[in-house]
Amino acid sequence: MVKIKKVLLVFAVIIAVFCVAGFFYLNHLKSKTRNTAVQFLSGEAAAQKAIEYINNNILQKGTTASLVEVKEESGLYRFTLKIKGKEFASYVTKDGKILFPEEGIDLTKKPVASANNAPTKKLTCEDIKKNDSPILEAFVVSRCPFGLQMERILREVVKNIPSLAKNIRVEYIGSVQEGKIRSMHGEQEAKENLRQICIREEQPDKYWDYIGCYIKKGQTNECLTEAGIDKDKLTSCMSDSTRGVEYAKDDFALANRYKVTGSPTLVLGGERVSEFDFGGRTAEAAKTLLCCAFKTKPAVCSKKLSQDQAAIGFSEEYSGVGPSASCKE
Repeated sequence: MVKIKKVLLVFAVIIAVFCVAGFFYLNHLKSKTRNTAVQFLSGEAAAQKAIEYINNNILQKGTTASLVEVKEESGLYRFTLKIKGKEFASYVTKDGKILFPEEGIDLTKKPVASANNAPTKKLTCEDIKKNDSPILEAFVVSRCPFGLQMERILREVVKNIPSLAKNIRVEYIGSVQEGKIRSMHGEQEAKENLRQICIREEQPDKYWDYIGCYIKKGQTNECLTEAGIDKDKLTSCMSDSTRGVEYAKDDFALANRYKVTGSPTLVLGGERVSEFDFGGRTAEAAKTLLCCAFKTKPAVCSKKLSQDQAAIGFSEEYSGVGPSASCKE
């Protein structure tokens, strides 16, 4: 995953240079066309020429870009290319000579503050979107120390306030390549992600019991027995691409929709939220965050939970010390 990021970073930097060059080139092209006929290419031919250049001069050996689609837009060809399963939009001039990215400035729209330079506003309970039955989604991967920390927090909430279990859903981050689940920390994590997804979907009444055991030592077989999991049903789900893999694809699609790249990431009412605005990685903070989303707060929301920072990684104890961060793709 680090290699992919490096590839994309190099790609982005070089394309940014093309963006500047493109501006001057367009002005030059206008001047040139007054005196000389310019040979325009078809959209596909121009896009393929750009992708050929990217493959031969920008991307590392073994990594290739492929064309997804191309269309004419504002006097240029706008094309979508795919690199390592991720799609990017770029522009190329009609003669196929200058390539630059999508980040142009739309002069018909007023500029808005970007997420990078806008001041970060700490959320309050009043800022949270209200719902009759809100869902707090936690996106994690099963072997990330901080993903385990969030599972520990949510398990603590469910253990102390069981009625909130229906309002909490753990989703998983990853991808499917050639029919197999992939995850940021390798095959073992990918398999555990799928295992937890299958339990969540097909044996939901045992999901939190399994999680409560797994977060202690990561002992899969012992925890399947302790939680009373139907192992035959679980094996069937994990080996059936029309079940387990399809469940996983739904999770991954949601993660992509919310642009999730780190474990854990919280989404409430369809919007990204931060537990740190409500006290950090604690059971009380997670409960408070969820309860803020109810139109009418249930009486159980008045119950106080632990305000200790939850332990990171596998731990038999609920609380512990250490940094709070996330595992990034």
